[in-house]
Order: sequence, then C-alpha cells, then structure tokens
Amino acid sequence: MAFQSKCTFQIGDAVEVCYNSEGFLGSYWEATIVANMGTNYLVEYKHFVEEHDESTPLRETVKVKEVRPLPPNIVPSRYSSLKGQRVDAFLNDVWWVGTISRKIDSDYYVVFFENTGEEIACPLSKLRFHMNWVNEQWVPSMKKRAPVSSKRFAPYSLKGRREQLSAL
Repeated sequence: MAFQSKCTFQIGDAVEVCYNSEGFLGSYWEATIVANMGTNYLVEYKHFVEEHDESTPLRETVKVKEVRPLPPNIVPSRYSSLKGQRVDAFLNDVWWVGTISRKIDSDYYVVFFENTGEEIACPLSKLRFHMNWVNEQWVPSMKKRAPVSSKRFAPYSLKGRREQLSAL
C-alpha cells in the first residue's frame, strides 16, 4: 500500500500515513507533520496517544514514501449503486481499505476487507470512496468485485451491531 509522495510537507500539515506493519496492512492513519527530517517525517497521530502517558499524542518517525496529503472526503450516496466499489471505512480511529460486498439498508453497507478476510457492517457516514495518490494527483480507485469470504457478517445481529457502530 505504499505510494510515492513527491510532495514536501510543511510542519503543521495534516496528512495520512500508510501504516503497513503486520495487522495494519491497508490502513491510513490521520496525522500532522511535526518535523521534516529529509527522508523521514516526524508525525503526530490525531487519534492515538502514548502508551505510557495518555495525555500525550503518539509521535512516530515515518518514511516520506508512507505519507500522503489528506484525500478528498467523497462520501458515497445512499442512492448510489455501491456493490464492488472500493472504499475506506473509518473503524477504530483508522481508515481501512475494503470493497462493498452488499447493502443492508440505505444507511448500512457490508465492507469486505481483503487483508483480513472479514466483512463488517459499516454505516454510510463512516465510508468514503477510496482514492489513490498518483503523480501528485488523487485518482479514483477502479471498481473491483468483492471476493467471497468465509467470515460473513451475520444479518441477525444488525440491531446490536447498529448500537455498537453508532458509537464509532
């Protein structure tokens, strides 16, 4: 999921970091540039804090190629045909890349995450169309048919799931 970033970001710029370590492949973390160190940036994450001091935002040194500007937040319409569309889903304070596999109702869609093989019901308000940062431009992701998963979302738990998701 790494990409080439030719942009030079300034201190204070809002960015996303493509986090590719195990368990986080295909995730984008919102951050702010704290320092430009040539081939690396020091970033401060928007939604995460230091383990030893929860009042201190988490800071980390990341490679320049793992940083991109914030993408346009193009929210899918409840009236759109979204099956097979690549989206980013905001779950646990991180944007995760997935593919819409089906619609539950006008406000909830099931998103398949290729990296984990899981499907999760997501409210439309927590989805945005996936965009790729290519040659300093935002390019819409191509539609892709969702593969079949062995870990299907169970529709019978929708009522409880909505209550859990409304907290997101």
